[in-house]
Parts: sequence; structure tokens; C-alpha cells
Amino acid sequence: MVSSNISIESLKPDLRSAKSVRIQRGLFIRLMRVVILMFLDAIFISFAWKLAVLYGTSFKFLSLQNLSFMLLNMSLTIAIFYTTSLYKAGIYRRNYLGIIKAISLSSLLLLFIDFLYKQNSYFSYSTFLLYWLLSVVFVCAFRSLFNFFTNFVRHKGAIRHRIFIIADEQEKEPYYIRLLERQNYFAIQGYANSKCLDLANRETTFEYLRSQNIDEVFVSWDTIKNRLFLCWYFYNAGITLRMLPTMSEFSLPKSTFDMIGEVFYPTIPAPIIVGSDFWMKRFFDLCFSSILIFLLFPVYLLIALIIKLDSPGPIFFRQKRIGLHGKEFQIWKFRTMVTNAEKIQASLEAKNEMKDGVFFKMKDDPRITRVGKFLRLYSLDELPQLFNVFVGEMSLVGPRPLPIRDVKKFKTNHFIRQEVLPGITGLWQVSGRSNIDNFQDAFKLDMDYIENWSIWLDLKILLQTFKVVLQKTGAH
Repeated sequence: MVSSNISIESLKPDLRSAKSVRIQRGLFIRLMRVVILMFLDAIFISFAWKLAVLYGTSFKFLSLQNLSFMLLNMSLTIAIFYTTSLYKAGIYRRNYLGIIKAISLSSLLLLFIDFLYKQNSYFSYSTFLLYWLLSVVFVCAFRSLFNFFTNFVRHKGAIRHRIFIIADEQEKEPYYIRLLERQNYFAIQGYANSKCLDLANRETTFEYLRSQNIDEVFVSWDTIKNRLFLCWYFYNAGITLRMLPTMSEFSLPKSTFDMIGEVFYPTIPAPIIVGSDFWMKRFFDLCFSSILIFLLFPVYLLIALIIKLDSPGPIFFRQKRIGLHGKEFQIWKFRTMVTNAEKIQASLEAKNEMKDGVFFKMKDDPRITRVGKFLRLYSLDELPQLFNVFVGEMSLVGPRPLPIRDVKKFKTNHFIRQEVLPGITGLWQVSGRSNIDNFQDAFKLDMDYIENWSIWLDLKILLQTFKVVLQKTGAH
């Protein structure tokens, strides 16, 4: 596992990265449904407004005011429809009470705008009342016709989402399988047991799912091992992952709940553009590290001079760390210890403050120099790792890369943290830094980061890092 040689395994991408940028499976059908609904809603809302103005009692009537109010009303109503999920599939689209509430709210807001911003009202209350009644009738009637038409077309086998079901025989829930078979929303393309997701069969399975243009996969959660891996596999394949309901408790990254029939299915929706978020992370790492290296160059020189004057030895400390997929690389830091620190560590192991001994931490470490204490206090010793980020060995945010000595003490489940690019800072560092005295607690924080990773989470951790460093929280 630990090797300095470049192998096929080391060339595998980060767990969170897709092999290529692609569009979410089934996006066209979903997008067309929303576009058609919005377009027809706009037509019927504007038609209802024209009829209301034509047959209502107008105090003043100018075509310009009528047009501006009609556009405002149309935009306002569609925006409320969208924010209240009335364009989502299934029961959301058929929520007629929600439609009435949304139209009522938009009518009241429009009436308030007319009253507040006009010296004299252009439209009477009867105009607004008539518009409300007509728009409710038109939109609800249209939604009923739209649902009837889509159901008719789907009974013919068209515009269905292609799905695949993975569950072992003993784990299959006949009720839930029959429920999916009855839904004309889906076209079931096949069944398989959980062995199709084993490491030896996984690539073949995903190749088959891609070749069959599968949009969604339903999986029996209790039969699956290496769940975190599989969640990211489906996410990066652009395939929506749904869990067959189970009594077991589980946690899913990026999960939501969608209702099919009368049953809630835990769901991990695929991103609209698969792979874009991770490449954005790498682009941000490259740009940010380049800018910081340039701006901090005088600081580098100053720290180098102080280290040289403080104690004999090199300016930089290089150490082999375990990075992505267990590949060794040289991490760079400003030297904060005496030159023979690694040899002395063997005699200090008995004083290790980490309860499980996976990695070495000692509050009053005698190996640290005077300047080293200051550098560590503000994490200035980590600045050279920006070069590791620049060349792609590390990221600004991610699980910390650990020395070989620490990784050798890993349990089997710990190695999953090596499937993502290591970072200068991470959730562990902003949640206590050196105050954490148990590797399992740090590991749980790393897992929380991997499971819930997003660009926004990275930015949040970076901002918290500056705060933690300035407050010297848990630094030693």
C-alpha cells in the first residue's frame, strides 16, 4: 500500500472527481417538463390577466401600465411556483391547493404594489378578483390536462426514466418493487444482486448502466458494502441513487427524500454537470496557491533568515507523507525542530498524548526550537505546503497527510481517507486542532468532510482556518 513508485493505482483520480464532465442522466426529460410547465403557465396567467383587465372595472387604463403589470404578475407567479416546488415531478406538480395559494399570494403582492407605488390606482379590485379566479381555473385545468396527457404517453412507454434495481433475493421488499413496477414514471431496465457492486464487478456494472442510459438506480442499502465509495461512484456517473426503504439507520452524503406513491425514498440526486465542482476545486487551488506564493515571498525570506539565526540546520523540513491512494510524497514545512528530531521521537513515544497512538502529539515537545514554537502557534510552518498544492500533491482543504509511521497503525476502515486529495487544512483542524486527543475523533471529522464535501464547505473551512489560527486555538 505504501510505495514511492508511481503505479496504476496512484494514477486513479480523487474519489470525488468524475472521469469526464458529463450531463446528469435524465436531465433532458426533467428540464423539458419544467420548461413546458413554465411556458404554459405564463401563457395562461397572461391570458387570465388580459381577460380580467378587459372585463373588469378600470379607473385608468394605459397599454403601457397594463403590459408592465402583466409581465410583473407573470414573473412573480412563476417565481412563487418555482420556490414552492410546484414544478417538481409527481405529487408536487399536482398540488392544486399549493397552486391556489401561490396565485393568491402573487395577486395580493400585485395589489399591494399597485396601491403602494401608484398615486392613483390603475385597476379596480374587481379586476384583481377576476384575475385571481380566472388564473386559478386556467392553471389548475391546464395542470389536469397536462397530467392526463403525460400519463397517456407514459402508458405507451414514452418519456419514462430508465431505472435499474440492485437488491439480493433475501433483501428484496416485494411491496416496494411492485410499487416501482406500477409507476408509469419509470421504465425498469433490469435487476441485479449486490455482487454487481463488488470491486471486481463495479466497473463492468457502471459501464453497463452507462450503455443502457440508466437515469436512476434503486439499491437495497442493507446489502451494500463500501457505501461511501458507491455514493460517490453514482454521483460522478451522473446517475441518481435511490435507497429502497429499510428499517436500518444510515447516513447518506448529499441525500434528500423524494416521495414515490406514498413512500419516501432516500435519494442522492446527481449534479446537473457532473465533475465540474471538483475541477473547480483544483482550479481554485492552483490560482490561490500561485497568488499566495507570490504575495508571501518576502515572508518566506524573513522566516528563512530567522530560522537560520535561531538554530543550526536546514531552513526547510521535508518528510515522506502518505497522500492520494497511498502514494508517498515529500511534504515541505519550515523547520521547527532540532535536526535529529525524528531519531529522538523513538525515546518520546511513551509520552505520546494521543490515546490510541495512531499519530504522535506532545504538548511540550522538547524537540521544538524557540522560533519553531512561534511558527507553530500561527501555523506559519505550513506555508511551504503551498508548493505541494501548486504541483497537485495536496489541496488547500482536505484530510491532513500523515507520516508513514502513523499510517502503518491504521485500521482497515481508516484507509478510505487516502482516497481523497490531502489538504493543508481541514474540518479536523478547525474543530479543535491539537486539542483532539483521539485519532478516531479526527477520523470521524475527516469522514464528515468527505461525505458532505462541496466547494462551499471548502470556502467555509478556509475562513474558519484564518479565525482559528489568529485565535491560536489548540495550537502547539
